[in-house]
Amino acid sequence: MALFIKNGRVVDPSSDIDDFLDVLVENGKVKEIGKNLKADLSVDEIDAKGLIVVPGLIDIHTHLREPGHEYKETIKTGAEAAAAGGFTTIACMANTNPVNDNASVTRYIINKARTEACVNVLPVGAITKGLKGETLAEIGELKEAGVVALSDDGRTVRNSEVMRRGLEYARSFSVPVICHCEDTFLSGGGVMNEGVVSTRLGLKEIPPIAEDIMVSRDILLSTWTGHPVHIAHVSTAGSVRIIREAKARGIKITAETAPHFFSLTESSVESFNTSLKVNPPLGSENDVKAVKEGLKDGTIDVIASDHAPHSTVEKDVEFDNAAFGMVGLETSLSLSLVLVKENILTFSQLIEKFTTNPSRVLNIDKGTLAKGADADITIIDPEAEYVVDKNMFKSKSNNSPFHGCILKGRSVYTIVSGRVVFSH
Repeated sequence: MALFIKNGRVVDPSSDIDDFLDVLVENGKVKEIGKNLKADLSVDEIDAKGLIVVPGLIDIHTHLREPGHEYKETIKTGAEAAAAGGFTTIACMANTNPVNDNASVTRYIINKARTEACVNVLPVGAITKGLKGETLAEIGELKEAGVVALSDDGRTVRNSEVMRRGLEYARSFSVPVICHCEDTFLSGGGVMNEGVVSTRLGLKEIPPIAEDIMVSRDILLSTWTGHPVHIAHVSTAGSVRIIREAKARGIKITAETAPHFFSLTESSVESFNTSLKVNPPLGSENDVKAVKEGLKDGTIDVIASDHAPHSTVEKDVEFDNAAFGMVGLETSLSLSLVLVKENILTFSQLIEKFTTNPSRVLNIDKGTLAKGADADITIIDPEAEYVVDKNMFKSKSNNSPFHGCILKGRSVYTIVSGRVVFSH
């Protein structure tokens, strides 16, 4: 199978490339990249004039719900949503039913993805059995079965001794650890950020320090054990400051945020739209400003969707009773392109947070257009303007607060191993 992509602006942060080049793909690999390349007349051709060609986007934080909650999402539909959003590789969290805390569930996900997913699906295993935070999962078996990281995401490992041992075992097996940072004794029962808006709405609050405290703890445990941690879904000004200061001291940690944490504030919750109920909660304007600054100065390394599909059963209820989470795979790139428009990031820096950096966090051989690399490629039309229609999502769920919004810029071709798996 051969593919020839011509006349596009190629941006590949891994090779420090930003130029108008052609890309030739053969047998699922990047064969050549350069100016005025010649290709056999029989190859499939994409004219990328006016478009931007980048390494396939990577989302290291998604929830695919299978096994156990297939009515919300499946590996197949989640992968299709990823492809529609320009993602060629996604990592799926362990909070399935049964929990991905053992090799059999890991193998199920891998085998299911191999036969049904149109993008690369990488399983994340649990740190503790049943996500209960009490007993460590069989980390060695999980690694051998194929997990790319460990996380109890959705829950915090509250017991510091258990978290310490988890980091030590993860270090011995060279497995990245992704931390959900939430002091549930402080946040328990809360549904939105603590502040003036929550008081006015009469909704139970989650104080920002619930995140900040656990970010501090996990950084300290990382320092003590000598194993780096990756802080998930950073949303508060305090967390950004703590991570920045830790990096300045030379502590080897990484961090991510999600588009809704730099696109929305707690004021949005005044609509009582349950798609806006997320964990951690939407923050203040000061938090949004801090997250943007963290992205700009490199404190926050990665942008991830935290794609969390829920059906109407969980969302068409009172705000207090609704499930936490919103879908994000199909809007993540478009929302993030605003950062370029606002001069917070250059286009290359943005793509770095979607490719090179997540690849480095997970220690996977992706996120590059280097010769011989897997031909996972995303082609972006930065000028494409469209209205978000949640009813047209490839995801099985449509709990998005961006329905009806006009966004600019989107993926128009998603290519996995040299094969076009989605095109607009």
